[in-house]
Amino acid sequence: MGDIGVGLPGFLPSSGPIVQITPPDIARRRLASWGVIQADTVKVTRRETFEDAFQAGRHLLIAYERAERDDGETHIEGLPKSTLREFNCKLSFVPAGHRFYGWQRPRVLTRVTYFYIDSQDRSFGLDPPKISPRLFFFDQAVWDTALKLKAEVGNSDPGSGQYAEALSLVLMHELLRLERTASAAARPVRGGLPAWQQKRVVEFIEEHLAEDISLTALAELVDLSLYHFARAFTQSFGAPPHRYHMARRMDLAKNLLQMPTLSVTQIGSRIGFRETSSFTRAFRNFTGLTPTEYRRQREG
Repeated sequence: MGDIGVGLPGFLPSSGPIVQITPPDIARRRLASWGVIQADTVKVTRRETFEDAFQAGRHLLIAYERAERDDGETHIEGLPKSTLREFNCKLSFVPAGHRFYGWQRPRVLTRVTYFYIDSQDRSFGLDPPKISPRLFFFDQAVWDTALKLKAEVGNSDPGSGQYAEALSLVLMHELLRLERTASAAARPVRGGLPAWQQKRVVEFIEEHLAEDISLTALAELVDLSLYHFARAFTQSFGAPPHRYHMARRMDLAKNLLQMPTLSVTQIGSRIGFRETSSFTRAFRNFTGLTPTEYRRQREG
C-alpha cells in the first residue's frame, strides 16, 4: 500500500494492471489490497486534459466522487460512448476483458476511486458470475459500500484489514444483486416498456437529471403516444415519469449533501433548482427532512 509517485508508469509490477492515466504526473494515487479487491484512489492535481484507459483480466468498478468536464467522452466496450459533462457521485462498471477509455478537459479537480476485482474469485460458486457493463449509473448500496471501502485506504488501525475484506465481499454481493435486478427488469412486463425502451429512457433521464424533461420528449424517444408511454412507464418502474425523475434527483442530492464543501444552495442549483426554497420543499417531500437536517443526521 502507498502513494504512486509523480511520473511513474501506470502499471505496478506487484499489483497487476491498473488504470493508465496520461499524463501520469497529473494525478496523485494511493493503492490498497484486500483479498479479491484492490482500491486505487486518485486525485487529479491540475486542470488540464488527461486520458484514462484500462483493459485487463479483472473487473473494474469506478466511483466518481467529483467529476465535471468542459469537454470529453467516455467509452466502455459494448456500450455507446457518453459525453456527459457532470458525473459527480456516479458509478461505472467495466467487466473483465472489456476496454475502458476516456478523455476529459476537467472543469474541477477530479476525485475518483478505481476498484479492481478478481474476476475468477470462487466465493460465489465454481463458475464466476458474469456482470454486464454499466456507464454512469447510481446505486445507493453500491455507492455507500464503495465509499466505506475507500475510507480504509491507508488505515493502519488493528482490524482495518478484516473490516475491508468484509466490505469487499459486501461490494461483490451488491454488484451481483444489481445484475440480478437488471436481468429481472429486462424480462417483458405485461403492459410495460420493453427492455430496450426502458434502457433508452433511463439513460436519457440520467444524462439530463438537472433539467426539466417533458413527457413529450420521453415519449418521442421510444416513438409512443403520451398516454401509452405514461401508462407503460409507470407499469415498468412503479412510478410516473415525473416522480421517477424527481426521485433520481433526490438520490443525487443525498450524496452531494455528504460533501461538506458544497452548500445547500449549490447542491440545489446543481440538480436543477433555481430557488433554494423549492429544493428544500422537494427534498422534504421525498425524505421527510430538510437538506440541512439530512446533512446533520448523516454527520451524527
